[in-house]
Amino acid sequence: MMLSRAVRPALSAGNAAFARAAAPQVAGYATLREIESRLKSIRNIEKITKTMKIVASTKLTRAQKAMTDSRTYGQTSNQVFEEAETKPLPEKKSLLVVASSDKGLCGGIHSGLSRYARRLLETDASLDIAVIGEKSKAQIGRSNGSNVVLSFSGVGRDVPTFADAQAIADQLVLLPEEYASIKILYNKFINATSYEPVIIEAYSEEAITESPNFAAFEIDDEVLANLREYTLANSLYWALAEGHACEQSARRNAMDNASKNAGDMINKYSILYNRTRQAVITGELVEIITGATASEDM
Repeated sequence: MMLSRAVRPALSAGNAAFARAAAPQVAGYATLREIESRLKSIRNIEKITKTMKIVASTKLTRAQKAMTDSRTYGQTSNQVFEEAETKPLPEKKSLLVVASSDKGLCGGIHSGLSRYARRLLETDASLDIAVIGEKSKAQIGRSNGSNVVLSFSGVGRDVPTFADAQAIADQLVLLPEEYASIKILYNKFINATSYEPVIIEAYSEEAITESPNFAAFEIDDEVLANLREYTLANSLYWALAEGHACEQSARRNAMDNASKNAGDMINKYSILYNRTRQAVITGELVEIITGATASEDM
């Protein structure tokens, strides 16, 4: 049924008012092209994080096996010092070795080591630090760069080996300072979702010889230096292997969380895209109706 000419102006005014009300809502959203581009980026990120999670899960199996093997080396060395009742010499400095790596995207695993090291420096400002890995080196260097006497890079690309630990131990022994003990700070693997920073002690030759029960082992003075370096390498191997397992576990968890967050963002942006698309279509329909009504009035 055709509308009378008296009703048409009211309808035109109503359509115009509806168009004005709908326009600010549409203008408040990003354009469809921008939302679509953002969705594409998030989907690509989700693919990357899921792939990294799978890779970290695969590497974690190897890392846990190496960690189990390394504990045999480290715990054997510790047993010798425990039974000999070895203690660090109080009148000499200590060296703190922070065992991190060069790689990131694994949560706060490196930051935890750096915070622990800073707390130790608050109680002993003269503590020297050797950093294994670029991550903790950058973090500690910003606040306590003057305490860092040695650093190592190229760590964390693969499962640590005893040869890697031996090479680091060789450089630590060559430091000019005679330290009372070398404290190795690393992340202890508790389970697949948790870890904690702990310290392994590696003592100087003088501290070993002054142990109350050291004579019971009947070790010649000629091999004492070799024993000290060997036990240091054992402890470093233990710390590096266990820290590597913690890193892979933390990376897997971090990528899993990132994938879930990306999925949530995809859902939100999909809803926003659909709503914006509906708003655009509604606005276009209003314009068509308004234009058709206006043309009838002419």
